[in-house]
Amino acid sequence: MQLSELTAITSVDGRYHSKTKHMGHIFSEYGLIKNRLLVELKWLIHLSQTPGVDEVSQLSAKDVDWVMSIYDNFTPEEAQKVKDIEATTNHDVKAVEYYIKDKLSAHAELNKIKEFVHFACTSEDINNLSNALMLKEARDTVFIPTIQHIINQLSDMAMTYADVPMMAKTHGQPASPTTMGKEMANVVYRLKYQLDQLSHITLFGKLNGAVGNFNAHYSAYPELDWPAISKDFITGLGLTFHPFTTQIEPHDFVAELCHNMIRLNTIQLDLARDVWGYISNGYFTQKTVAGEIGSSTMPHKVNPIDFENAEGNLGLSSATLNHLAEKLPVSRWQRDLTDSTVLRALGTAFGHCAIAWASLQKGLGKLAINESVLTEDLDNNWELLAEPIQTVMRRYGVANPYEKLKELTRGQKVDQQQMQSFIQSLDIPQAAKERLMNMTPANYLGNAKDQAKRL
Repeated sequence: MQLSELTAITSVDGRYHSKTKHMGHIFSEYGLIKNRLLVELKWLIHLSQTPGVDEVSQLSAKDVDWVMSIYDNFTPEEAQKVKDIEATTNHDVKAVEYYIKDKLSAHAELNKIKEFVHFACTSEDINNLSNALMLKEARDTVFIPTIQHIINQLSDMAMTYADVPMMAKTHGQPASPTTMGKEMANVVYRLKYQLDQLSHITLFGKLNGAVGNFNAHYSAYPELDWPAISKDFITGLGLTFHPFTTQIEPHDFVAELCHNMIRLNTIQLDLARDVWGYISNGYFTQKTVAGEIGSSTMPHKVNPIDFENAEGNLGLSSATLNHLAEKLPVSRWQRDLTDSTVLRALGTAFGHCAIAWASLQKGLGKLAINESVLTEDLDNNWELLAEPIQTVMRRYGVANPYEKLKELTRGQKVDQQQMQSFIQSLDIPQAAKERLMNMTPANYLGNAKDQAKRL
């Protein structure tokens, strides 16, 4: 069968392709090959501009443009040519080298320096930089903007619902009231902190040969400062030079990024479950979409499928990211290839993120607050005021305040009349008594409203 959304093995490229295709140019085989091509071409240009490498003449601006046109004009059709070469070489990076040499052969002057393509490099010099560039682009153009959009959605909800009181639940039981806006603000702060962490992760790269000692480099040009040359090249790519490696860049920063994304996933998963519960409680309703069906047999249903989809895909993403984070920094001696195949799952891990993000954004956009249900919950739980009453009693020296409220309220419903009768019986200052008499479950909110508006 021909590969399509219907015949793809994974849902990332199949059923949910519409939610992941915007990352296809980054994490696909084509994206990897194109980044390898970029690194190889940039290294050749860098060598031509390095004093002491006289055999690679200083390229003119026109020559540099010609070299970079190989990258600029690189299409999936050109990538297939690289794959055709790989069918013979059985080596993916070497195939890129041969592809470039073939291109340079068409240029009389550049043909003279084609043997400096991949000069002194091991495949990992190209691969680690390519993967770092892929992660940089994904982080800066996809991850950060998308998570920021979710933060913006939640921030708007925090402000809109800042004054909407709701009964909190701890251990699943009625607890001191809060506001729906404050609960959204909690999530916003958590996401903002992790997003800031993500934006500041250092993306490392290395170009130092087969075991990290510039052995081949010094064999050809022993008089040159190769660490400085390599550092200059890597920083020019927008990455940070790693001064100590084996054959591989140790992938610690990839693990750091994966762990950070897991934390972001966990916060969003926590949100998805809570909102699912609020929908089940009737605190939120969901806007219906014409033509959509909630159940094949129960016509009335509007299921919280967006939050369920988000939860499931966040879990899949985190499971894969966790394996990447645990496996990638571990390599036998100076090099084994287990990282190479695992790195190809980056797109799978982040693809499930993208699916979850799309579902979460869609779900949040369909929510509508149901204040009548929130109000009814509060009106039916006057025992929530046991906390402030016994706290005020403590202030004024009333004996056994906690125990007295426990006897009145624990495990049983107390209505407004019972609670206010108890307040009236207290031997406390009149002003304190009046303050408690004016208190209701809906206005016993602490500073929840202020917190929600303080984002």
